[in-house]
Amino acid sequence: MHLFTVGVNHTTAPVSIRENVAFQNEHLGGALRDLNSHGIHEAAILSTCNRTELYCNTDNPQKALEWLAHYHQLQPQTIAPYMYTLPQQDAVKHAFRVASGLDSMVLGEAQILGQMKQAVRIAENAGTLGTLLHKLFQRTFSVAKEVRTNTNIGANSVSLAAAATRLAQRIFGELHQQHVLFIGAGEMIELCAEHFAAHRPLSLTVANRTLERGQELANSIGGNSMLLADLPERLAEFDIVITSTASQLPIVGLGMVERAIRNRKHKPMFMVDLAVPRDIEPEASELDDVFLYTVDDLAQVVQEGIENRQEAAAEAEAIIDMRVENFMQWLKTRSAVPTIRALREQAEQHRLNELEKAHKLLARGEDPAQVLDALSSALTNKLLHGPSHALNNVNGEDRDQLEAMLRQLYQIHH
Repeated sequence: MHLFTVGVNHTTAPVSIRENVAFQNEHLGGALRDLNSHGIHEAAILSTCNRTELYCNTDNPQKALEWLAHYHQLQPQTIAPYMYTLPQQDAVKHAFRVASGLDSMVLGEAQILGQMKQAVRIAENAGTLGTLLHKLFQRTFSVAKEVRTNTNIGANSVSLAAAATRLAQRIFGELHQQHVLFIGAGEMIELCAEHFAAHRPLSLTVANRTLERGQELANSIGGNSMLLADLPERLAEFDIVITSTASQLPIVGLGMVERAIRNRKHKPMFMVDLAVPRDIEPEASELDDVFLYTVDDLAQVVQEGIENRQEAAAEAEAIIDMRVENFMQWLKTRSAVPTIRALREQAEQHRLNELEKAHKLLARGEDPAQVLDALSSALTNKLLHGPSHALNNVNGEDRDQLEAMLRQLYQIHH
């Protein structure tokens, strides 16, 4: 069993690269089956706005990188400089750190754990989880729970949603006079909506492809809903725009923003694009009256609230190091399974051979006591032949080491 993690994240690749290798959850099952057909039979894919990672049981991690590039119709060399490949122990530690929020842009954020659990459920349904990854993720979730329970890693609000709100306040001051638009109705938008609603802006509106889901979220924050199709005509109404959808193409184009700014008579518009791939064409940031931020841009704002989590992070790292050691011990025992199985099969074959001889002797009327004595002697000789032969054919330091090992194996204490 060879465990590898292959991927990119917010520390190795900008959003312009990450958006090209992102997966939507509804496509993950098919992607995993496709990966499976390319010879990687055990795999899970974690894809969020900050990372795309393949957790694999494979002898050839390069194959996973090539598959990721080809699946997204990219040349492998395009993404290779941004990728990392973590083997065995490094991959285990990485999984534990990710689930515990230690590898996130927002140190200690809890959302990643739910995203990882969802990725594992999808892999399970796709039939691409085997013994190794089942055990890895079972331990991963247990470690994340231990970290959350025994440290303050999740204390204080330093989420992307909180950072977006603080950034809006820097531009507008208090938010009582602003009209806020949320594009999408997923988990990230829900978090943002809760943060902005707490500041009681003039209005809150949710734009979504389906009116039902948008209305449901709007009702929970005391806002209004609208169809995404109406966005070109209504964008100018809003001072603050927060977007996070699963669209593969930009929803808000440069032309749409230009028209909105003209209609607003150049009154400033604050926009936060939390989607990967991006929902807003990046060229919109070049407009004079537009303040456009991506998930990467929020990193600095988030950093300001992080210092008080550093001590908790150190405690979490200590827990993770200990649990990684435990998992590697389990992995070592798993690697010995084929040898143990072969030993048992060989011993069983010796037993069956000698038993067959004994049955024949008994059938000919031989003395049962002598037959049993011969059976036990033959079994003893066969089982000890290998170690005895090895000991007689090795010299020097190797002999001393082999002798010590045999004494340990057979529990010889004198």
